[in-house]
Amino acid sequence: MTENIKHIAILGSTGSIGTQTLQVIETNLDKFSVEVLTANHNADLLIEQAKKFKPNCVVIADKNLYKKVNDALFDDGIKVFCGSESIEDVVQFKDVDIVVQALVGFAGLKPTIKAIESKKVIALANKETLVVAGEMITKKAIENNVPILPVDSEHSAIFQCLVGEYLNPIKKILLTASGGAFFGWKKEDIEKATPKQALNHPNWSMGKKVTIDSATLMNKGLEVIEAKWLFNVDAKNITAVIHPQSIVHSMVEFMDGSIKAQMATADMRLPIMYALSYPKRIQSSFPCLDIFSLPNITFSQPDRDTFRCLDLAYKAIEQGGNIPAIMNAANEIAVEAFLQEKINLLEIADIIENSITKYTFIKNPSFEDYLQTDSIVREELKKQYQIK
Repeated sequence: MTENIKHIAILGSTGSIGTQTLQVIETNLDKFSVEVLTANHNADLLIEQAKKFKPNCVVIADKNLYKKVNDALFDDGIKVFCGSESIEDVVQFKDVDIVVQALVGFAGLKPTIKAIESKKVIALANKETLVVAGEMITKKAIENNVPILPVDSEHSAIFQCLVGEYLNPIKKILLTASGGAFFGWKKEDIEKATPKQALNHPNWSMGKKVTIDSATLMNKGLEVIEAKWLFNVDAKNITAVIHPQSIVHSMVEFMDGSIKAQMATADMRLPIMYALSYPKRIQSSFPCLDIFSLPNITFSQPDRDTFRCLDLAYKAIEQGGNIPAIMNAANEIAVEAFLQEKINLLEIADIIENSITKYTFIKNPSFEDYLQTDSIVREELKKQYQIK
């Protein structure tokens, strides 16, 4: 292995975070190399990425696509594996230094556990891992002396604000939110909104699921839970703040009344680069913030009556146990139901609320309990709403 070069495994390389991570690596080939790439169904893009970055191996989760990928990469000498079990295996390879966890949803949990047990640095873009099993994941990370470096722009901002402040207690985390596609809309208009409108985020280019979560403010609810575990702060001391300009990516208030804020362009490549290069900062070739051309910066309270998902997330983390897992599974299926135009956007909150009161509460869940909870909620809701 080349000295001083970090070898990266990207789980979910064909998604939004994965493709932007490759852009960061491409502009810093003297510092990073690609060791592993994984994808779910997007075989064509995975093949294209593999031919360009020449990883040691790739994994295509869809076993039906194995032959296509293997045939395409055979002459390149790139090893090809398939299935979710292979994703859990490749994160343990000894040549991997950093695992970029960019899988969507609950699927990211088990590979993260395997990577932590193999003492890999985790660059975490998968919210659901900490939402579902934050206590278990943070405990394992401490036991294995493994850093979890946040990739989300908001959590990266908090992390950056806390550098040099380790002995100073946090009074409050101020978690900024763009407000999503429907900021300022009337409730009756949101009820009529189409998936196309909901996917038209004003500031960020993201995957479908996270964009819908942004529109319902569930994204911010998930981030509240994630911040609780990442920074050991009680959820009641984490406040969501609507900031439509997406320039201040989050803030930390300290006991003396001082507030630190991190500002940058709305470009996910910057927090990705910080996570990969930490504790160093490296030269960026991406557009920088021009403070002399900034719009007016505003902050406001979220509309909790219309966007009820935010309070449901606070309720879930307060109850604890497997309730956040129930909430997360219900949300993922409800989002899919909305994208398939089987419900309206605001009914997502109704489905989540019904679910966290309906399913069995487990106070101290095991990993198997998390799996069973997730499976039961998903299967019942898929059947109820005829989700394919």
